[in-house]
Amino acid sequence: MANIDIKVPSPGESITEVTISRWLKKDGEYVFKDEEVLEIDSDKATLTVSAEQSGTLKTSAKDGDVVKVGSAVGKIDTSAKAPVGSRQSAVGKENAEAKNQKLEVKSEQPLTITHQPSTIVATPLAKKIIEANKLTQQIPGSGPKGKITKNDVFSAMSKGFHPSPTLPEGERVPSPLERVRERSKMTPLRKKLAQRLVAVKNQTAMLTTFNEVDMSKIMELRAKYNPQIEKLQGTKLGFMSFFTKAVCESLQLFPSVNAMIDGEEIVYHKFCDVGIAVSAPKGLLVPIVRNAEMLSLAGIELKIKELALKARDNKLSIDEMTGGTFTITNGGVFGSLMSTPIINPPQVAILGMHNVVERPIAVPSTTLGGRSQVEIRPMMYVALSYDHRIIDGRESVGFLVKVKEMCENPAKMLFGGKDPIEIVLGL
Repeated sequence: MANIDIKVPSPGESITEVTISRWLKKDGEYVFKDEEVLEIDSDKATLTVSAEQSGTLKTSAKDGDVVKVGSAVGKIDTSAKAPVGSRQSAVGKENAEAKNQKLEVKSEQPLTITHQPSTIVATPLAKKIIEANKLTQQIPGSGPKGKITKNDVFSAMSKGFHPSPTLPEGERVPSPLERVRERSKMTPLRKKLAQRLVAVKNQTAMLTTFNEVDMSKIMELRAKYNPQIEKLQGTKLGFMSFFTKAVCESLQLFPSVNAMIDGEEIVYHKFCDVGIAVSAPKGLLVPIVRNAEMLSLAGIELKIKELALKARDNKLSIDEMTGGTFTITNGGVFGSLMSTPIINPPQVAILGMHNVVERPIAVPSTTLGGRSQVEIRPMMYVALSYDHRIIDGRESVGFLVKVKEMCENPAKMLFGGKDPIEIVLGL
């Protein structure tokens, strides 16, 4: 019998132990080479462990166990033969599943949702919402070929659901008179996040300044150029790319916002490694867009998309989440109108984006001496939380005003925060 140990890899420096999140394969199950068998949690990231060789899995640790980095948590018996009918490789399985999914998309009938989201013909975000809320009711899809979208799920949820009469074995619908409590252990990532958030409140002089941005120009540009950009670059422009570019230009004008405190010294960064806060199954993660100041809008959007997909699948590496100089978080995707984001240490500032809402505002007249006109414009509140120890009010307010100006006049992003006519006039 030839056994190969399954050892716990190191998620990063200074990490000596991890928690077994879950076994992806059962004890005694036959696994193929490079197939993922184990998921582990640390206080920095979630990683998966793959089988080095094909064989029968023998586990020696259980879900939830805390184990040392480098220790063996199971073995693979490589002398075992694959069961009859399982000769197809992992790649073959994926191709078969993809083929089945393509066949399912052809159905135009509303689907009955079960506790198995992988069988739902829906967008990835809609599936995530369905899985998180354990929805079992029938939801008609409004997307192409009857595909369920996130708006379909939100619309169904807003109308209210009755308890499903067909629950999985062992589950029951609690009585309205029951006072049900459920306990779950905090993951290492969640515990570390809690410690860092409390430390920020206790160790920084954090303040928040607010402003509002007229999103008309950005929305016009997206409507006009997104079809061409999608055809050439394979992606559409979202709000995040515009704000990331505006932030990069503003950081050049206000270097203290792009700094950090190291002992009794202030370290100023001459580059912009912008962290983009994303919501992942394991909690809030902040992957980094390196040298964002050198990327185009489409380049930023592609990088954000790549990192967001990795975050969703728990594939982010430690290097992709460390070393940022500034962070942007967008609560608007969840409907937030206004909030005060918390700084991500050792950074000294964070920008919060919010929901775009049409509101009446006074628009200055373009004629000399003319009166302002009230118009309905798509407006977004933005918030900058900053560490007052090294960022003064003038710099924080000036930085946020500059971001606002560039988002309302995107041409300024190409000229260091100045209007093209200002460059011509030498202002």
